[in-house]
Amino acid sequence: MIQLPPAWRSDRLKDRLRFAYGESLAAEERNDGDVKVYGSNGIVGFHDQAITNGHTIIIGRKGSFGKVTWSDESCFPIDTTFYVDSTQTKEDLRWLFYALDDLGLDTVNFDSAVPGLSRKVAYSLPMTFPPLPEQQLIAACIGMSCAAIDAAVATKRHQIETLDALALAVIHQAVTQGINANIRFKYSGMDWLSEVPEHWQVQRIKRACEIVRGKFTHRPRNDPAYYGGEYPFVQTGDITAASKYIRTYSQTLNDLGLSVSKMFPRGTLVMSIAANIGDVAILDLEACFPDSMVGLIPGPKTDLNFLYYMMRAMKDIMLRSAVISTQLNLNNVRIGTNFAAFPPRQEQETIAEYLDAKQQEANAIKETLNQQIAALIAYRKSLIHEYVTGQRRISEADLSKVKAHG
Repeated sequence: MIQLPPAWRSDRLKDRLRFAYGESLAAEERNDGDVKVYGSNGIVGFHDQAITNGHTIIIGRKGSFGKVTWSDESCFPIDTTFYVDSTQTKEDLRWLFYALDDLGLDTVNFDSAVPGLSRKVAYSLPMTFPPLPEQQLIAACIGMSCAAIDAAVATKRHQIETLDALALAVIHQAVTQGINANIRFKYSGMDWLSEVPEHWQVQRIKRACEIVRGKFTHRPRNDPAYYGGEYPFVQTGDITAASKYIRTYSQTLNDLGLSVSKMFPRGTLVMSIAANIGDVAILDLEACFPDSMVGLIPGPKTDLNFLYYMMRAMKDIMLRSAVISTQLNLNNVRIGTNFAAFPPRQEQETIAEYLDAKQQEANAIKETLNQQIAALIAYRKSLIHEYVTGQRRISEADLSKVKAHG
């Protein structure tokens, strides 16, 4: 058992705090005004009235239950949450936010068929409380440390975004102009690309590959009678999650499901035509997929890897071709009628190998940056835990930083 610092007390939340339930607010009422509306997972809209007065700690009780959110201003928590009634607590609210977030409310056991966090269960939980002056110092120290950590994380995430943008630029350059600087160009005749290498052939995409729409004809789509068998059933989210190749999947079909779907061969380039439109990846296994995706099967003169990179470069062109209804969506006809320039097969392979190497370099850098981000986030979490549980005490150096910060 950890020894509490002097003057710290362990109390149940109900002995120190009061939680108030958020209020019901229809979805159509969440688009007027400038007051932020908070649900279990953060901001869900805006309203013309506020429930709280000043800084607010919001706790999800349904959906993302146990998630703790901080609002810098008066806000409107809805009925999937409860919040700290600041008029009935003597604790420092900023310290309390860090302490409640560290408490792990999202892991609390509950006795209910529907996942959630009740106010009664939350009230029963114990937490350690330092004296108010120390709460204020802890909150100030955590705030300064977290600001520096968050800035470092933001910088590294921006570096990843920049790296992705540069990688896409390299892909676009290679699949539209090649990698040989000593070649002549010609007018392309395409509205999205002015010139292409003179020896490349401009043609419709459907001339370079067969485009086949995925299939799952049964409705409702989520009928459990069709799932749980041996046949991989790839979803649009699996495309987004893939680096280049789809090797994992989250759903399978049984024999009944296969009878209303279609199996595609390994080496099929799959594209999402709804939701995350234009995302592509290569099947590294035989799999079925629904009609929200299409399969592009290369012809004898088309290299699969070159086609993958070309379609990545043409994502904006695919978006331009999408039909606007209740949401953007593509179809195999619109994809196939777009024009692109294709080099001879051997040159396609050379370009694809070049881009594979560039992508590996970029992925290695991204992996290092992601590891650094994970380490910073873990350090941030451990730092908060140590401060709010008394394992780390306010030092003279901390006091000096707080005073210097004003």
